[in-house]
Amino acid sequence: MMAANPPQMEWQGRYFDGRTALAQPVRITIGTRGLQIIRPDRSTLWWDYGEVRQTQGAYAGEQVRLERGAPFPEALLVDDTGFLGAIHAIAPERTAFHNPARRSLRLKATLVAALCLPLLGGALYLWGIPTLAEALAGRVPVAWEEQLGRSAVSMLVSPEDRLEDPVCTDVLEGIGNRLLEAVPPHGYRFRYVMKSDRSINAFAAPGGFVVVHTALLAQTGSAEELAGVLAHEMQHILKRHSTKALLQDLSLQVLIAAWTGDAGGLEVALETAGTLGKLRFSRQAETEADLEGMKMLQAAGIAPDGMVAFLKSLEGTDVPEGLTYLSTHPRGEDRIRQLERLAVGMGFAPVPLFPGVSWEEVKLRCAPGGTATRRPAE
Repeated sequence: MMAANPPQMEWQGRYFDGRTALAQPVRITIGTRGLQIIRPDRSTLWWDYGEVRQTQGAYAGEQVRLERGAPFPEALLVDDTGFLGAIHAIAPERTAFHNPARRSLRLKATLVAALCLPLLGGALYLWGIPTLAEALAGRVPVAWEEQLGRSAVSMLVSPEDRLEDPVCTDVLEGIGNRLLEAVPPHGYRFRYVMKSDRSINAFAAPGGFVVVHTALLAQTGSAEELAGVLAHEMQHILKRHSTKALLQDLSLQVLIAAWTGDAGGLEVALETAGTLGKLRFSRQAETEADLEGMKMLQAAGIAPDGMVAFLKSLEGTDVPEGLTYLSTHPRGEDRIRQLERLAVGMGFAPVPLFPGVSWEEVKLRCAPGGTATRRPAE
């Protein structure tokens, strides 16, 4: 009887140091206690398994991402999910990492759960929807999210409310593309919609759709402040917060469609999609969007204090009816203080957005008469 082939010990990957957005090609050697990482300059890093957490790579075709440290962790990306199987073969006690060998078991469990779903009935509706939505948000395909987001946005933003101006579109896309320059592959195509609306609001829809109200743009004092808003909302999409929250808020019909992969009934199921603009994310999701949004700004070379300045401008404003950005996002001095600490800790020279362009002129064109009185941030 032939012996099984020994597991592969050396792998190729990319390393991010947590301070810059540059990816370094590295060689990784799997050990029984940790990972040895050899950088291009031949310097060596050692990652003990006890210090490492897996944040990506639980699904077929998905990159493996391991992180170490906080709040700006080092990251290791490996394209081949066989890397995880090799870790389990060489260091089987590392059960904290996903084991690709168990995927077939998970698929069988999913099929069994799908067959039992109709029998759960009212109990699932009352107690199981939040848990089910949490599980589904991480497994629905991007194409399904895009259809969900497109349908929701079409219901929330009528054609006559859309501001179709090439200059304004270029502003949003220019900031968005800058933010995405250093983001690892994610599968989303981001689209930005400007809605003529006097309420100060912005929200993220599943599948890469970001809606910005003209009044919110008018409230910003610079392109960097708008970049802070976009970075936060884009992270809700990249982390699938929007998908999770919408699945929790919509009917059981949507959850069943998500579970079975049936996108045909979405138009009917999205009859309550008007709640998208009022979704409230969990405190954990908002904190994650803040932190990852800050890291996104740093990676793009954009001044991070714009996010803080915009929030301060809203904190110093009386909240009239329609000022919805603060009602749908957590507010408070503790959040601003945390963001200020993060901004101060980012030691890099930012590159201005749209140098030589008057932001006041942009606002006059893209948000004419759509603002509340802005008070200077304290």
